[in-house]
Amino acid sequence: MTLRTSPWPAGVPCWADLGAADLSATKAFYAAVLGWSFQDSGDEFGGYAIAEVSGSAAAGIGPLQPGAVPAWTVYFASDDADKTAAAVTENGGTVLMPPGDVGPMGRMFIAADPTGASFGVWQAKAMIGAGIANQPGGLTWEDLHSTDAATARTFYSAVFGHNTQPLPAAGDEYHTFSLANEEAPRGGMGGLMGVEGVGSHWLVYFGVADANAAVAAASAAGGSVQQEPFDSPYGRMAGLTDPAGGSFWVVETSDEEPAG
Repeated sequence: MTLRTSPWPAGVPCWADLGAADLSATKAFYAAVLGWSFQDSGDEFGGYAIAEVSGSAAAGIGPLQPGAVPAWTVYFASDDADKTAAAVTENGGTVLMPPGDVGPMGRMFIAADPTGASFGVWQAKAMIGAGIANQPGGLTWEDLHSTDAATARTFYSAVFGHNTQPLPAAGDEYHTFSLANEEAPRGGMGGLMGVEGVGSHWLVYFGVADANAAVAAASAAGGSVQQEPFDSPYGRMAGLTDPAGGSFWVVETSDEEPAG
């Protein structure tokens, strides 16, 4: 497992959050499926809630912004959000929400890559992002599904310094990405993988102790199943959609796994 108290290295996916029209119902759904408890940030932060696992921050759920659809946003760590925002623009991306401070917590912005996939950037101050990962309830993986995977890889490598390596078992276009000084992959990037009617987007994976039980809990709580549980070299996994339409995957993991 990974427990963390210091800021994540620049370029690492460090957080994910979801906009929800009905915060109470959405929190109840994810509590049932992922075992999350919640700490509300209060009116100062618009009702944004921090999902926790055993007291460590796992992800966020906040009010849905006007005109937006429910979707998980992946955030990459940065040592300087303003410089990263400039790099996004210089490399063909678009800054959708300019850098700004979130009280004493950190500094952030929202952007889109040249293929249209949106993502966030987080510069840690009091809040580092996820304090737990790679165990039940925590982020375990992030995938980019892109209309132009090669262009996307070039962009993220230029902005965040990622190295990419092909993973033929996952398809011709699929590559994993890692930091320049690491071999361990931090996520993946590929094509749309046969999904029709959607544009480029990031997909998040959360750990669960039992994928079958998570699917059953999601169905009972009003969600739907995109992909029934199946075994893979990386663990048993399944694709789910929450009642409001936010998509995510679950993958079996253990709280006894080594940090990675």
